[in-house]
Amino acid sequence: MRIVLGWLAILPLHQYEKYDVPWVPTRRELIRHIIRIAGVGPGDVFYDLGCGDGRVVIEAAKHGARGVCIEIRPDLIKEAMKNAKKENVYERIEFINADFYTQDLSKATIIYMYLLTRVNASLKPKLEREARVGTRIITLDFEIPGWRPVHVEKHYTGGLERTIYLYIRGVSDSANPVKTNTL
Repeated sequence: MRIVLGWLAILPLHQYEKYDVPWVPTRRELIRHIIRIAGVGPGDVFYDLGCGDGRVVIEAAKHGARGVCIEIRPDLIKEAMKNAKKENVYERIEFINADFYTQDLSKATIIYMYLLTRVNASLKPKLEREARVGTRIITLDFEIPGWRPVHVEKHYTGGLERTIYLYIRGVSDSANPVKTNTL
């Protein structure tokens, strides 16, 4: 928690008041682990909620997935579009400049979220309503309260411990889990 507060301390106050979550980019050295844990491949539709500069969804597109990059900040969605063009995956990604709470998640096979625990908690009903059974949901550093991850990995980078959580809709969120062969 101390680390998160450190990031919040450098965020201009007007930015924190305007947006529910400060943009802290996923460290590049963690992206390969996220892609591996999620099992990203052709046929997947990879949603990145609060995609920032697009770095995670771009990597998913490089692994054959179709991407959906949802970002509320116009400056960051423009940066994501520029980065996708530079990496030659622009045509594989849909860019949506909007609040992810207002977007339909039902087409996702994988959802990535690097959001605060309280935001994950507030998204839980939407995920339960819209994500299909079997959808893989990856969170970085912050759990989805009340859900049971099916896989957890810890990595040390930049002098910090980072935790990647994998949840599967219908397994992690249920008192009567649906059996799946995903892992």
